[in-house]
Amino acid sequence: MPARHDIAAETEPWDTYAGSAFKDDVEPAFCWTQYAGHGPGPEVLGDAATALEIGCGTGRALALLAGRGIKATGIDLSPVMVKKVTERWAGTGADFVCGEVLEVLAADTATYDAVYSIFGAAWFTDPARLFPLVAGRLRPGGVLAFSHPPAIPGAYGPQGMYKGGFARKTMFTYRYSYTPRRWTGFLERAGFRDVDARVLDAPEAGHIGTLLVTARR
Repeated sequence: MPARHDIAAETEPWDTYAGSAFKDDVEPAFCWTQYAGHGPGPEVLGDAATALEIGCGTGRALALLAGRGIKATGIDLSPVMVKKVTERWAGTGADFVCGEVLEVLAADTATYDAVYSIFGAAWFTDPARLFPLVAGRLRPGGVLAFSHPPAIPGAYGPQGMYKGGFARKTMFTYRYSYTPRRWTGFLERAGFRDVDARVLDAPEAGHIGTLLVTARR
């Protein structure tokens, strides 16, 4: 069953997170992995002049891109988060849009040099529906890049998760987990080429790595 984003059980987890996601000293930052200062940076996007982040969260990555002169736009499901990041990064040039990513991409007419997701919408959205829409928003040769934790061996496909504990109001979300080979198949079927799907090792042996996937339209 595809995830629904018109019910509180899907939107409230992000609004709850938004209420605690910022500290006074938060600064722009761009990192594909969950480990600060580890792994590649925005160079993965190539020489993009325009970029769209799907599931932009705190907006730190967009703020960094905007500070480098890139026309940076982000989509996020949480109205609370979009309000906070719009205020926090006012003046950087980054633009933030509130909406469900599939609906926004389907209605959008703009095209971008790069579309990316860092532990964002590419993790929480059915790739069979998401990737064709992303392809339509990329200019020829444009880059799609996304990262999130790798799949737990044997646990593939949509993974339902309750949020905020198990003895409270029902809130849940879905995450999509596949092997690098399966991610490659989804992308190639959506018209992408030069797909590179790999798991980056953690900086400390035995710790959780990071799936990083890049492809070109």
